[in-house]
Amino acid sequence: MIETEVLVVGAGPAGATAALALSEYRIANICLTKYRSPSPTPRAHIFNQRAMEILRHFGLENEAVALEMPQALMAEQVFCTSLAGPEIGRLKAWHNHPRLKAQHDLISPCAIGDLPQDRLEPMLVSAAMKRGTNLMFSTELERFEQDAQGVTAYARNLVTQEPLVIRAKYMIGADGSNSRVAEQLALPMVGKMGLGGSLGIIFRADLARFVAHRPGVMYWMVQPGRGMGGFPVGVLRAVEPWDRWVGTWGFDPSTGPPSLSDAEATAIVHRLVGDSSVAVEIEAISSWSINSMFATRLSAGRVLCVGDAIHRHTPMNGLGSNTSMQDSFNLAWKLALVLRGHAGPGLVATFEDERQPVAQFVVQRAFQSLGILPPLIAALGIDDDRSAGAIDEAIAGLAAPTSEGATRRAAVRHAVDAAVYGFSGLGAETNIVYRSTAVLADAPALSNDDPDLEAIIATEPGRRLAHVWLTCDGVQVSTLDLCARGGFTLFTGLAGAQWATAARTAGEALGVTIAARVVGPGARWEDPYGDFARRCLADETGALLVRPDQHVAWHASSMPQDPQHALQSTLRAILALD
Repeated sequence: MIETEVLVVGAGPAGATAALALSEYRIANICLTKYRSPSPTPRAHIFNQRAMEILRHFGLENEAVALEMPQALMAEQVFCTSLAGPEIGRLKAWHNHPRLKAQHDLISPCAIGDLPQDRLEPMLVSAAMKRGTNLMFSTELERFEQDAQGVTAYARNLVTQEPLVIRAKYMIGADGSNSRVAEQLALPMVGKMGLGGSLGIIFRADLARFVAHRPGVMYWMVQPGRGMGGFPVGVLRAVEPWDRWVGTWGFDPSTGPPSLSDAEATAIVHRLVGDSSVAVEIEAISSWSINSMFATRLSAGRVLCVGDAIHRHTPMNGLGSNTSMQDSFNLAWKLALVLRGHAGPGLVATFEDERQPVAQFVVQRAFQSLGILPPLIAALGIDDDRSAGAIDEAIAGLAAPTSEGATRRAAVRHAVDAAVYGFSGLGAETNIVYRSTAVLADAPALSNDDPDLEAIIATEPGRRLAHVWLTCDGVQVSTLDLCARGGFTLFTGLAGAQWATAARTAGEALGVTIAARVVGPGARWEDPYGDFARRCLADETGALLVRPDQHVAWHASSMPQDPQHALQSTLRAILALD
């Protein structure tokens, strides 16, 4: 029998992030995956600011930036009949519109990018292994049992057929949308799977002449037939500008994915490009389902699920890998403190309280975003007839110098503008507010006029710590950069320096790290722009207590009579020690 502290099942974005964080926090862990390597395909790709902040926290941001397509090259979301054919309309996507770009730059030290899964996974897996994770490829979980002290997992090496028995104190199920862990736990699910079927054709072709003047990560083609989600729409997605792509077309999920030859796949690509003279090299053909399902419970006993095991949704908004990584970032520090005896088991229970609403939200948000396509089809007037002739007639009608043409153009423009909700969502990405016993909040959650597009910059307990630029010896540093890895961080102003002593005393009493950050003129961290005072701490005698996952746990508006007692009692409540 092999023994470890935490067994992670699955090495995708969720599982690899969990393993990386646990190793960073010096928790022994084994990560097993039934696959023989990290993802060989570029499946998930939109990589938002919050996910990049997690990589930054673990020292991987520069490596990720070197591998990604930068935000500027993701800008143009083009709707057309083919790459070579007429355009229907464009919009600025992925926060590249000037109004959204300003918010994007304000809320984070990181930028959104396009980081394909076949580049992300090897980076995460490598970092986890270097920091101590024992990763087992070609090893499949078959079943598990648990008791009051831990979990016994029965697995098999798929190469040698050797059975393995692994004993862990906790187990994380990060084994995807067909999760064996979630199935054995009988986690209750809401929603449906297989609402639509899509083919992904990964190919090489030089398409620069069609797109270099309108760089974007996705191009949407209105064409006859059953495209993505059953709509008459196909997609070309740039993986490497501008010679590696994924072409997406649809199929009827009731009949299953067709078996395409390279010649048939090339024909689909040529149709999407609109030019059959383009040289195409097919790399791979895969299929995926349009799902809309979330778990209403994320754990049972000492087994907890993360990632696609608990939220299965369409790729719209690019929330999949990003949300999965955040699941693990939320869970890992809690397991670490409980396993080290610095917190009660109730702290682990807050994972479900905090992340289940997120699982539900992202599934509903992504499915809602799929609704951008019907209004465009209706505006074109091809609801009832989606034939090639009808589409050609609709496109020709957009150029008609008539009142009917003007009406059609206005309707199409409105539909294209409204599609921004499928390709930009700062609010959906960053406005998450946790409510649990690991957060001490005393007011209702803040809101804004457009919670999907607009970000809220605040230090409300439960929210991610607001990013502002401070300086250290004149060099800019983000407040997020000052958050301790695996420990708590306490921010205060110059007049609140007494908090630093309170943090040291409370930390020693409870056995946890509390890094004190005093901000002000002459202190190590200065606030030259005044943003820390404006956005984070109106009264500099107050304090912000930030959790290891960079979310605010508690806010003291001013200095209490006994700061050490106030801080220690707060921490005891957060750590489930009372």
